[in-house]
Amino acid sequence: MMAKHAASDRELLEKAARQARHQKYVLQSYIAGLTPRSREALHTVSAICQEELAGRCDLEVIDLYKRPALAHEEQIVAVPTLIKKSPQPPRRFIGSMVDKKRLLAGLDLTPRSP
Repeated sequence: MMAKHAASDRELLEKAARQARHQKYVLQSYIAGLTPRSREALHTVSAICQEELAGRCDLEVIDLYKRPALAHEEQIVAVPTLIKKSPQPPRRFIGSMVDKKRLLAGLDLTPRSP
């Protein structure tokens, strides 16, 4: 009985992983001007969208200098901040985004093979 339950759990996980490969990602990147950290974050996130999510990523870049009211609405306390709106579960990444592998793991993605 236990082996059958484990097999069905594994099958469900594998099915979810296959579906995730085709899901559309909706990301919002909050920056404050073009500071070095903002540029670094935009570079890393853009690379992920182009290389790992080609054709299935909507990235919205929001400069809080130009739209400060959004900081309050989205409860942004520090920049840069990246918000994964979908697929579920939502996630937030705050601060340095130089570590692409960490961002990929947080987005539930694995890097493509070279």
